[in-house]
Amino acid sequence: MAGPTGHGGSLGAALNALLRSQVTPRHRLSSYNAKHWHAQLSQLTATHRGYQALEEAGLHVTTKTLVNWLSDPEYNIRRSYRDLIHTAYENVAVVPADPIPDHVKNGQFEISGVVRTGDDERTRGTREAAPLRIDGRRGNWDEIEELWLAGELTDDEFEDHFVDDVIVEDIGEGTDGWDFPGGSYSIELR
Repeated sequence: MAGPTGHGGSLGAALNALLRSQVTPRHRLSSYNAKHWHAQLSQLTATHRGYQALEEAGLHVTTKTLVNWLSDPEYNIRRSYRDLIHTAYENVAVVPADPIPDHVKNGQFEISGVVRTGDDERTRGTREAAPLRIDGRRGNWDEIEELWLAGELTDDEFEDHFVDDVIVEDIGEGTDGWDFPGGSYSIELR
């Protein structure tokens, strides 16, 4: 039975597509796009979570003060208060990524596409050559997960760390390192 698959124009793009099919990445809620402090405060005070974010950001004002601020968008508040409102708004607007699940880190990866090590270059995952099989259990996922959770796992970063921290940990350096110079990759997780 086929498992989840990721496709992309590079190994890193295919890896990211596979991971995003399994877990939610760090992202910004589309409904949180207000720029002005008053609009941000209005949105924050509409939910319990928003009030909690204001408290966590360090905004400690009376209800009367909040009502005064909300009743007049031109109300002149101190810059430090605007900064706290903005901080709270950003904290509510950004949804953290789910951690990379164990079934991904412990999975068997089958990579199809052009694979090169030293002088050996071939298209894997065809009748002529089986996919490159990698055991994720042997890899070191710490840096990949750290970048993922921070929302900074680009395709290039993912490819570099997957090669160095997962492929090399599983099957070694290869003849002269591993390179994925193709323009189309497919990765199946088993």
